[in-house]
Amino acid sequence: MNIDLLQLKRLMRAMRRYDLDEVELREGDASVVLRRSPRGGAAVSAVEPAAVRPSHFPMDTGARAAASGVPAPAPVDPDLVTVTAPLIGTFYRAASPQSRPFVEVGSVVQTGSVLCIIEAMKLMNEIECEAAGTVVEVLVENGRAVEFGEALFRLRPSR
Repeated sequence: MNIDLLQLKRLMRAMRRYDLDEVELREGDASVVLRRSPRGGAAVSAVEPAAVRPSHFPMDTGARAAASGVPAPAPVDPDLVTVTAPLIGTFYRAASPQSRPFVEVGSVVQTGSVLCIIEAMKLMNEIECEAAGTVVEVLVENGRAVEFGEALFRLRPSR
């Protein structure tokens, strides 16, 4: 099954727009399942007979830390919203090297505001905010590779 990143991004937006918890696509024996996490992010599972290798799927950060013997990160303030990477790629804080970052710590953002760009397969994917609030932390350095589900920003939601 071949799904390009643009199709995947459209499916994730449709899930948010229509408040869907799960979408499954099947083609023959192959399937792709998108599930929203309780915090509003999306998770992707792909199953292709004899073609799937576990090393292709990123591990949960906590599991990786436990497996490597490195202590897990400190607990996060439960009032904060964590924005995670919806795909694997290169993280950019601005539209170009000469541009100002989309957001800084202290920036007030609205639902739909662009927070960053993730470049994947030569496509620039704007990552939009799913909740209004204030940026409390920027967790990734500009130009660094990010994995699916990796925490990018922490926001204090507007009340």
